Amino acid sequence: MKSPLRILHLEDDLNGAAFVQSALEAEGIVCAITCVQSRDNFVASLERGGFDLILSDFSLPAFDGLSAIEIVRTRWPAIPMILVSGTLGEELAIDSLKSGATDYVLKERLARLAPAVRRAMKDVEDRAVNRRTETVLAETEQRLQIIFTESPLGIALVGVDGRPVLTNTALQKMLGYTGEELNRMPFANFTHSEDCAEDKELYRQLVQGTRTSYQLEKRYIRKDGQTLWARLSVNVAREAEDRASFAIGMVEDITERRQLQAQFIEAQKMEVIGRLAGGVAHDFNNILAVIMGYSDLIAAGLRSDDPLRKYTEELRHASERAAGLTQQLLVFSRKQTVQPVVLDLNAVVEELDKMLRRLVDEHIEMTIALGAQIGRIKADSGYIGQVLMNLVVNARDAMPNGGRLGIATVNVTLHEKDAGKPADAKPGDYVMLKVTDTGTGMTDEVKAHLFEAFFTTKPLGKGAGLGLATCQTIMQQSGGYIAVESEIDQGTTFALFFPRVAQPLDVPARRTQPGPLPRGTETLLVVEDEPAVKQLACGVLKAQGYEVLSASNGRDALQVASERKGSPIRLVVTDVIMPLMGGKVMAEWLKTTYPCLKILFTSGYPDEAIAHQGVLETGVEFLPKPYTPATLARKVREMLDR
Repeated sequence: MKSPLRILHLEDDLNGAAFVQSALEAEGIVCAITCVQSRDNFVASLERGGFDLILSDFSLPAFDGLSAIEIVRTRWPAIPMILVSGTLGEELAIDSLKSGATDYVLKERLARLAPAVRRAMKDVEDRAVNRRTETVLAETEQRLQIIFTESPLGIALVGVDGRPVLTNTALQKMLGYTGEELNRMPFANFTHSEDCAEDKELYRQLVQGTRTSYQLEKRYIRKDGQTLWARLSVNVAREAEDRASFAIGMVEDITERRQLQAQFIEAQKMEVIGRLAGGVAHDFNNILAVIMGYSDLIAAGLRSDDPLRKYTEELRHASERAAGLTQQLLVFSRKQTVQPVVLDLNAVVEELDKMLRRLVDEHIEMTIALGAQIGRIKADSGYIGQVLMNLVVNARDAMPNGGRLGIATVNVTLHEKDAGKPADAKPGDYVMLKVTDTGTGMTDEVKAHLFEAFFTTKPLGKGAGLGLATCQTIMQQSGGYIAVESEIDQGTTFALFFPRVAQPLDVPARRTQPGPLPRGTETLLVVEDEPAVKQLACGVLKAQGYEVLSASNGRDALQVASERKGSPIRLVVTDVIMPLMGGKVMAEWLKTTYPCLKILFTSGYPDEAIAHQGVLETGVEFLPKPYTPATLARKVREMLDR
């Protein structure tokens, strides 16, 4: 209690007022009393303020206690007021208390005054504490409400039955439902079916008290049907009897993080594949060059009706498939780069028409609808063919009982909000190549993994799982996009979007004409560290009449050239990467002595491995492995005739 206690005393008897003050001080209450005798002075004193307590007589000449109570309760309700009177009967005392008096004391019983004052001041202090507590609680509640409402995390109060009682805005936006909709259904209703059992079991343990919290990464199904990955943290709130009252769920949207993790894993997978592909490509291509070369040489020496010819053809086809698989690995792992030129997509499709029709079965109706006046694109025609063949083969395999396969081209313009636009496609003008089938279609789960390396739905031995992954990589390297639409038993449509360009068409390379291999008598030098490939190349060129020298590396080649006494060496066929001295360094040394010497580089390494050697630069002649005897012979003759 305050000391001194500031008291306003409404009393017309000054002796009585002094007696009251003495009674209080006798009980140890230090007080400073202001005594007033009229209504005006009473109100004026209260307006000046500074009083902790009011004491009032009940009957005054021109004023009374009930009127004083009404004034105080109307304008200064926080100040306690005690009636001290000698004329107050029981009925008036009750009326006074009902009107708002804190207490009343009869003048003949002033011993009760000090305890009444202490009680009144204790009530004032308690009310002040309560007000401060209520203020703190209100501020805390307001802060919690702000946290609940504005939190970027989804928050839900969930009943023991698993039904949300209260959800915040973030969770409602996250799931696409309103708060009222969420309150009408248990969380199991919008939890992915594969995650539902685990979540239910953990929540059951929470309610039963065998655990107090749990965390779980799970999938929710939004109202629009999309899948949302989230990290769920759940804690239980219990009543005094230790019964579960409700659970507090915190939901964090981790969809983007999961996508980034998947991309990172895919990037690591591609890096591993790239290293594997780059490491084996050289040796594998050397082996394939030998197999393809000798199978061609054997076939060239057989009559058209010789039964052995079909065996050599099978050898050649198997080698081509193996070479194609190596190329797919290199393209997918980005170790082999595209060589884009400005071209007409219709012309590319028309050129592939016959070959594509040979890929499909007779019970499949294939149609090609080429758009009129489609725009030009910049891409690698060879890789477009690879993409188209992959898609046609997949369409064929999806229609084992027959069906319809359509290939179409058309100009399209993509806008930001187009429904069929690939998610990562930029708005703009494109040429679309569409491949549609009426096959078995795909589930959403299959579509989710469609472009992953080594993912396949085909039986063991029927597919490597690289076709569509390679298609996507080729489209990315071409600056384009690929989209797929498919439903079970409704067929599949792949749409490839190539950006339109304004540049003129590039002049296509002149096609190699079939016929006898060109011959010559010039002196050639073959530099190759793989004995079988060197033997094959030398044998092919000797068979065409050339004088052929050979060496196993660049250093040996320089010695062979320096010791040459006969006709000059006109052309060198050399591998790029060899022990002791590579082909590029050797060629530079030879050109200083023989400036007119022509160099043809070959390699089975991927583009990335030989790019820094400079052999892929414009004006440098390069023949990739595996090459055929015909390709080698024609390339050599072409260079010699320039």
